[in-house]
Amino acid sequence: MVEDDYVIRVLKSPQDITALEWDALLATQPHPSPFMRHAYLAAMHASGSATTKTGWTPRFLTLWRGKALHAACALYLKTHSYGEYVFDWAWADAYQRHGIAYYPKALIAPPFTPVPGSRLLARDAAARAALVRAVVAWCSEEELSSLHLLFVGDEDAAACADAGFMMRHNVQFHWENAAPATGAPFADFDSFLASLAQEKRKKIRQERRKVSDAGVRFRWSEGHAISQEDWNFFYSCYERTYYEHGNAPYLTRDFFQRMADTMPENWLLFIAERGSGKAATPIACSLIALSSSSGPGAPDCNGQTERVAYGRYWGALERVDCLHFEACYYQPLEWCIANGYTRFEGGAQGEHKMARALMPVRTTSAHWLAHPAFADAVERFLEREGQGIAQYMDDLAQRTPFRQEAGAPIPE
Repeated sequence: MVEDDYVIRVLKSPQDITALEWDALLATQPHPSPFMRHAYLAAMHASGSATTKTGWTPRFLTLWRGKALHAACALYLKTHSYGEYVFDWAWADAYQRHGIAYYPKALIAPPFTPVPGSRLLARDAAARAALVRAVVAWCSEEELSSLHLLFVGDEDAAACADAGFMMRHNVQFHWENAAPATGAPFADFDSFLASLAQEKRKKIRQERRKVSDAGVRFRWSEGHAISQEDWNFFYSCYERTYYEHGNAPYLTRDFFQRMADTMPENWLLFIAERGSGKAATPIACSLIALSSSSGPGAPDCNGQTERVAYGRYWGALERVDCLHFEACYYQPLEWCIANGYTRFEGGAQGEHKMARALMPVRTTSAHWLAHPAFADAVERFLEREGQGIAQYMDDLAQRTPFRQEAGAPIPE
């Protein structure tokens, strides 16, 4: 395929493009993340986590001029809507009731990863616009029902809007390492607590005390310091938690082994233990992703100008009151403050996170539907849904956990 002097190549595996080429392009994007790194996407495929067998058929679209890569995106043909976190089950049901196939559809997003960031990797705005046109043309040629770009950055949203895509918004909850009154980073966890309303401070202290009184202590390991034994323990917790909720885990043990082997600098593991020393028994853990290593003077390995931590996976082998909050919020926030991280993203959904000072942030996805009548119906639905999201954000703005005199603006 040729578009605007670009040669378009559709690749069937992330291994069909070099990590050097892909990651170099990713590093120039306004909103890169470790979840768009070549190693992460390749591990999804090679580990059997995101493959045709599991309903994710990779088709990476790339734009070239000569031997130079100018734009690229990680596209998947989907035969279901699991693992996306932007729900279109009602759309699929409407298609089925009218005797029209909704699957396969096209999806542009890292599998199983509801983290906002750049999706359309491009050298400039012209290349990004050309990539959007090329993807739509390819989807039309393949007679796909639809194309969905999830949790996109602002630059991707603008390119899609210019191409006539429909925008959909949702809400996530992120924590900022910035005192509301001054904008300065918190000195320590106590200074963070001091910024909260009295009832929130009291509740967090009570929750932390319950875990401590239960005899649970935490240790953490980062990067290469995470031992094979700890990775194995993490997966046993992760797997058990999925099965307890009646589902098989999305990600295989081999996927996490590949993370340990190919991008260890992007992972931080907290392990909860009973007892101390050699007698300590691990009972739970949370795995946090990092935009870059936290070591002194460590370079940012993903092109980001700020250090970001991402709450990703959690699991426990026994129940302890408030252990989830400690493992997934308080320990990571305390670590972020101590290591100069500027933001902690708490993952999909979860209004309860506001009580822990993770504030609402609007996320965006972009959608193209081939069928004109369904596109019109979905557009009307999204207009109503968007009004509801805007009202929800307004309502949340009235429920700030911070001290009243400090105030705390709600991010757009």
